[in-house]
Amino acid sequence: MKIALTALTAALLLGAAPALAQSHDHAAIERTYGSPTAFIASTVTVPAGSELIFLSGQLPDVTDTTAPAGSVEAYGDTEAQSASTFAKIERLLATRNLTMGDVVSMTVYLTAAPGSERMDFAGMMRAYGRYFGTAEQPNRPSRSTVQVAGLAGPGFLVEIEVTAARLPAHAH
Repeated sequence: MKIALTALTAALLLGAAPALAQSHDHAAIERTYGSPTAFIASTVTVPAGSELIFLSGQLPDVTDTTAPAGSVEAYGDTEAQSASTFAKIERLLATRNLTMGDVVSMTVYLTAAPGSERMDFAGMMRAYGRYFGTAEQPNRPSRSTVQVAGLAGPGFLVEIEVTAARLPAHAH
């Protein structure tokens, strides 16, 4: 308890005033947020002995089979590609009996659409907001989002990798 109070006092003194999404149970995965409505966690602490599941970078699925193969049109705009990629991640996690709520860390790689100089961060966030920080699934991961020069194929605008965590069996 003294350690928890010291950490909370230090956070308050530093102005972070984190909102804790989990209880102070030492076995819990603890997430801190800069504010209750923050899109991402400031920190995520995973207890020793937890299982970590690393998903390689995932790319979107084709959404328009009538569009030229490998084109942006075949995969959709950044929002559509992000939604497709998050859905793929959700399916992969389910094969391990995990959910999007178990994601503790995420890296999002975005590239600018043809004719644009900047990534469509807002489009990615619209899709992200359907999976994280909702009433049904309030957990949000720590996350970095970066613009890259290109991805594995010319039509890809989005690649997302995640790490999920599962508490040790005895901690449930």
